[in-house]
Amino acid sequence: MRILFVHPNYRSGGAEIAGTWPPAWVAYLTGHLRQAGFDDIHFIDAMTDNIPDEELARKIAACAPDVVGVTSITPSIYRAEEVLRIASEVAPRAVRVLGGVHATFMYKQVLSEAPWVDVIVRGEGEEICTALMSAIRDGRWPADRRAIHGLAFSDGEEIVATPAASTVKDLSKIKPDWSILEWAKYIYIPLGTRVAIPNLARGCPFTCSFCSQWKFWRDYRVREPKDVVDEIEDLVTNHGVGFFILADEEPTINKKKFIAFCEELIARGLPDRVKWGINTRVTDIYRDRDLLKFYRKAGLVHVSLGTEAAAQMKLDQFNKETKVDENKTAIRLLREADILVEAQFIVGLDNETAETLEETYKMAWDWQPDLANWSMYTPWPFTPLFQDLKDKVEVFDFSKYNFVTPIMKPAAMERGELLDGVMNNYRRFYMKKALFHYPWRGTGFRRRYLLGCLYAFLKAGFQRTFYDLGKAGYWGPQTKATVDFHFDETRQIAEAQVDDWEAAADRAARATERREAVRAQMKERGAARVCGGGTEQMEAG
Repeated sequence: MRILFVHPNYRSGGAEIAGTWPPAWVAYLTGHLRQAGFDDIHFIDAMTDNIPDEELARKIAACAPDVVGVTSITPSIYRAEEVLRIASEVAPRAVRVLGGVHATFMYKQVLSEAPWVDVIVRGEGEEICTALMSAIRDGRWPADRRAIHGLAFSDGEEIVATPAASTVKDLSKIKPDWSILEWAKYIYIPLGTRVAIPNLARGCPFTCSFCSQWKFWRDYRVREPKDVVDEIEDLVTNHGVGFFILADEEPTINKKKFIAFCEELIARGLPDRVKWGINTRVTDIYRDRDLLKFYRKAGLVHVSLGTEAAAQMKLDQFNKETKVDENKTAIRLLREADILVEAQFIVGLDNETAETLEETYKMAWDWQPDLANWSMYTPWPFTPLFQDLKDKVEVFDFSKYNFVTPIMKPAAMERGELLDGVMNNYRRFYMKKALFHYPWRGTGFRRRYLLGCLYAFLKAGFQRTFYDLGKAGYWGPQTKATVDFHFDETRQIAEAQVDDWEAAADRAARATERREAVRAQMKERGAARVCGGGTEQMEAG
């Protein structure tokens, strides 16, 4: 049976300005499928190769697949749906499969707007995908589809979701096949080297209200450090990778496993051959302040911190569980360990103003991270914060849910003014860094890395790809009133999806009412016991 995976051609001028990122999902799925005996697997990276639809149609037809599989995050969902629509025309007998975080939670929306999608894989893909492919290979599809956990599909007028599949419990079975990728394509611009995105842990124990990772992976699990370092050694030795970023939301949560991971890298001499970066929380930097130089010795050179917001009010709204004053100290600790630090700010909620944007700039300059990034708040339609704000959401064109387009319109600003304020922050921060910091400070590696980052920013700015500025028609403050984000206003939430949301909201409201009633009852009983005891003692006295 021939399986074809396709990475959809979507770009927004966000993370891709730093380089061409390898689609790790296809390596992890392919590795698991090969262990199950599937060996006729092909891959088309339409994004990296910038393949237009006409050429993609020819490539799919030439492959003659039995299955076409695509993944999607929210902003790439329409491109993913289009890949499968093309497949329905040029490979009509192939089973068309869609996975990823957006389809997992928005399967009713997807199946309503893209009826040519045969089946959706909901959740962690390796075991579900293998079960699905086995059913197709053995001729049990579609007869047995209701028996496979973790799927969603249309059956006539009915949208069916089978019971959720278990998460992968034995992570030693996760053995990605990195050879499925053409590694010469994947370059990290700041260092001019090949880049990979391996996975140490899955899930997150925290419940930030704007994030979906804790909902998607469900339970937090850490792979054995030796297995992950085996994987990295293979990437370095056999595929020429010189830089990797751990895909985890926060790989430092399990301190013991993270230390073991670093020790394994050092024992194999890998820090001399490969450098790496992570995303993590301010609280973990505080916790590990005495270990930061050890982490640097293991090759860790870049930490992206989820500082998120300058105002404590926003941190509380995001459920970040951190304090503003902790951010500055964490940044200082990383710099002292010779680790480059990137501060992440979320802007563009409904309460954003010109003054709060200026506050984030002043705070970024005061904290002095090596890099700063201002991301537009993106209300993922399956997160708690979206449910709180949905009455204020006007844009349902998910292709713009990309961290660079202002989905929310602040009450006190137009979207063009918000974009201009963010660009003003970028201009001032990086101009001062370029003139007074990057060329003159730090070690040779630090200087080279930061100048490489600056080059990536300038390259994207010159090409008008940064923040999709060319498409939006932004050329500076003089154009803020004429910026056009080209929202597709015909895009709306499907009736089936709205019904699902309302049912979920009702269940959540009832659960909240039950919890509050129990707490009130327990409080009342406690008060009664205290009062009773006190009265008896008074009478006895």
